[in-house]
Amino acid sequence: MKTECVGDYVKLKGKTYPCTVSLTMDLVGGKWKAVILYHLKDEAKRYNELRKEMPSVTEMTLSLQLKQLEKDGLVSRKVHGKKPPIKVVYSLTDFGKSFVPVLEAITQWGNKVVSEKGEFVNGQLP
Repeated sequence: MKTECVGDYVKLKGKTYPCTVSLTMDLVGGKWKAVILYHLKDEAKRYNELRKEMPSVTEMTLSLQLKQLEKDGLVSRKVHGKKPPIKVVYSLTDFGKSFVPVLEAITQWGNKVVSEKGEFVNGQLP
């Protein structure tokens, strides 16, 4: 049996997918999940650090995506302290770290596309 998308179904944590690409996109797809993983690939960060590095994501979206990434086992959330102000730190799990080579390939491809067809711009998004 082939393991890539050929029509057989795959299962993970009780959820069925038509193929492994579908499973992968469920875990890391969408506008922000891969971006969050990218920002956590080198070091653990607090929520506000992530917000500063991704100014165009809304607080609600960032919070929801972090919760989903944590639920799927890609991101770990550690709470330090018992009473306010508590410190919450997000980091990649070993499972999340296994996606780093894919993130690096996406980054290289994106840089190539911009170099060939677009431009790098300094400043803020419009």
